[in-house]
Amino acid sequence: MSREVLRAVVVDDEPLARRGMCQLLARHGDVQIVAECSNGAAALAAVAAHHPDLIFLDVQMPEVDGFEVVRRIGAAHMPAIVFVTAYNEFAVRAFETAAVDYLVKPVGPERFAAAMRRVRERRSTGEAARRIDELQRLLAQVAPQEPPLSITTPRGLVLIEPAEIDWIGASDYYAAVHVGRRSYLLRESMASLAARLSPHRFLRVHRSVIVNRHRVRELRRSALVLHDGTRLGVSRRRRAAVVAALRAGPRAGPRAGPRAGPRAAAHPAGPGMAGEP
Repeated sequence: MSREVLRAVVVDDEPLARRGMCQLLARHGDVQIVAECSNGAAALAAVAAHHPDLIFLDVQMPEVDGFEVVRRIGAAHMPAIVFVTAYNEFAVRAFETAAVDYLVKPVGPERFAAAMRRVRERRSTGEAARRIDELQRLLAQVAPQEPPLSITTPRGLVLIEPAEIDWIGASDYYAAVHVGRRSYLLRESMASLAARLSPHRFLRVHRSVIVNRHRVRELRRSALVLHDGTRLGVSRRRRAAVVAALRAGPRAGPRAGPRAGPRAAAHPAGPGMAGEP
C-alpha cells in the first residue's frame, strides 16, 4: 500500500542549510516540497497558501524566528513541526516534548530518516496535533523579555521601554525613535535595531521604517496609518510579509490604545514613500 504524500515547507535563512534539507527530503518519495522559505515572514505566507502537512522550521532567524512563526500561525492551522536548530541543550530539551521532532545542525541522513519515521508515526496516531497545543502553551510561558533602548541626550541618559515606541525612522546616520509627541536620535543602524527588537512587537515595513504593530490602525495600498494619524510608507517588496504579519495579529505584550491629539513630529507622507521598491 502506498504511503500518504506529505506536503512539506522548508524554512531556513541559510541557503546552504535549506538546500541540504531539500536534498535529504528528495530521498523520501512520499514527500512533496511545496515551498522553500528564507525567513519567518515568508513561512507565514507559505503556510497560509499551501496548507502543508509538515514544516521543517529553523529556530534562529532574524526578525521573525521559528518560535514566532508558531505563535502567529496558531495551533488550529499549524502543521506538524520538525525544528531545525543550533539551540542550546536546555532549549532543545524543553521543546522536544512539544515538537514532533528536532534536528540539530548539521543534519545527517540517518538522523533525518529517524525524524521522518517519527513524523509518520505521530501523524498516524494523531499525536502531532496534541503536541502543537502543548507547544503553543509552552511558547506563551517563555515569551522573550524586551530590554529598554538606552539613548544619550543633551540632558542625560534616557531609557525607553519598547512598548512605548510608536515607530522608528532612519535619519541620516541616526535612527529617530518616536515616542508620543517626542522623538530621540539613536546612533544605530536600522538593520541592527530590527535584529535586536522583538518581532513579537515590531515590523520592518520599509528599509527606513520600523513600526510597533500595536500602533497600526489600518493598512492602505502603500502605507500604514497609525492610531494618531501618522502615515508611514510600506515598500512593495515587504508588503506581502506585512499583510501576513498584521493578519496573524499581535501575539505578545499589552496592546496600547491610541494616543490623543496629533503628533508634533508626524510624518504625513511617511518616510521613504519613494525609494525602496
